Amino acid sequence: MGTIMPTQTDDSDTATSRMNDSKTKSDELDIDLLIVDDETDFRESACRYMKRIGFRVDEAEDGEEALNVTTNKKFDVVIMDIHMPGVSGIQALSELMQRESPPKVIMLTGGGTIENAVESIKLGAYDFLTKPAKLDDLARLVKRACEAHELEKENRQLKEVIRRQAPQSDMIGTSPAMQEVFRLIQRVASSDKPVLIQGESGTGKELVSRAIHKSSPLSEKPLVVVNCAALPDQLLESELFGHEKGAFTGAVAAKPGLFEIADGGTLFIDEFGEMSGALQAKLLRVLEDGSMRRVGSVAERKVKVRVIAATNRDLDQEVKDKNFREDLFYRINVLGIMLPPLRQRAGDIRLLAEKFSGPDWSVDEDVMTRLENYSWPGNVRQLQNAIERAKVLAEEDRIELKNLPAAIVESEERPVTAVNAMVSGDIDLETLNKLHVVETYEKCGKNKTKTAQALGINRRSLYRLLEKFEIS
Repeated sequence: MGTIMPTQTDDSDTATSRMNDSKTKSDELDIDLLIVDDETDFRESACRYMKRIGFRVDEAEDGEEALNVTTNKKFDVVIMDIHMPGVSGIQALSELMQRESPPKVIMLTGGGTIENAVESIKLGAYDFLTKPAKLDDLARLVKRACEAHELEKENRQLKEVIRRQAPQSDMIGTSPAMQEVFRLIQRVASSDKPVLIQGESGTGKELVSRAIHKSSPLSEKPLVVVNCAALPDQLLESELFGHEKGAFTGAVAAKPGLFEIADGGTLFIDEFGEMSGALQAKLLRVLEDGSMRRVGSVAERKVKVRVIAATNRDLDQEVKDKNFREDLFYRINVLGIMLPPLRQRAGDIRLLAEKFSGPDWSVDEDVMTRLENYSWPGNVRQLQNAIERAKVLAEEDRIELKNLPAAIVESEERPVTAVNAMVSGDIDLETLNKLHVVETYEKCGKNKTKTAQALGINRRSLYRLLEKFEIS
């Protein structure tokens, strides 16, 4: 059997290593490589060389061992000799190509067995080299194979995202509360740390996640969405982490999880607070080191995903009540955004109503007044549904008071709050400041630390305000 020759003799290994270190390790290579050959000298020499230039390298001495290794670990590229005792390279290649998302395989063949190399290409091998060959030529081929592997992976991800992803909508708002949200979105977007979005149902948490992703360095990568409340625990686990064929009844084929689909991009987990304790533990592991396993698999996979989570629950209280893991809460709440309810965005209701009605529709002023006075327990989603209903019932292209739901028409005017008082302009600045502090204090459950953070002041300043306004 032929031998692949190194680029230089062993006497100059040190010089070669230094040259390669300065030339290639700066490229920040991220390649998992498996070298399969029954020739111990070549295999060990090739492993040393590939490790020196920055690859992560495993080895196997025959086709059977290669199939076992690739069952428990994912590789980007496999270098495999065609002629080996027992399970040959051709046989191992054929089985590898039947697996989901197989690695790129480079076959090695002696000069007299070109027909076997051609057969390997037909079976799905990326390329082949005849022996002897230089190790630096082989390394360059490995890089090209890895690039092709990554491109195919991205294409699969994008196709899956297109299939799953709902249409996007733009966020609007001129109220101070929303301007603060927009500021936070821009601040957190540049980071790759987890984000926790909290707010009542219907406030637009998914829109915030899309805005963060769109403004982030990962904007060209996938944004994948999952709703924890829409799936039972077993299906949610399979959806997030994937499963192997036969892992449970109905698992007729292997399926990648959303973490794999979102690898390199962003995963938005809606209704995060509904996740069970067992899933919380699995999610914590992924957040800590990127490690995960499919349901029914012993193979550990590595992913790099930015997680954005959203919930309408008070997770701080859920932790105190022992309903949510404290370590997961602190891991996910690295960057937090609190969305205001629509009743605290009085200045935005008119803008939103005009957006939802569309440019070809007119909205009577008494309708706008009623909309601005309503408390909106269902927030923006409820407003959108009310406008859509009114458009269906309206005559021509005009929305009248009679077209609104009875609950909105018959509602009483809201009490004075800091936000609607500021919009109306019929209150002095001192009273406005007091209203704002009182509302924030109540909203934060009279928690002084949270109130100070929400107001953007320190605790000492908050104590002075509470004393000044005689707030107990």
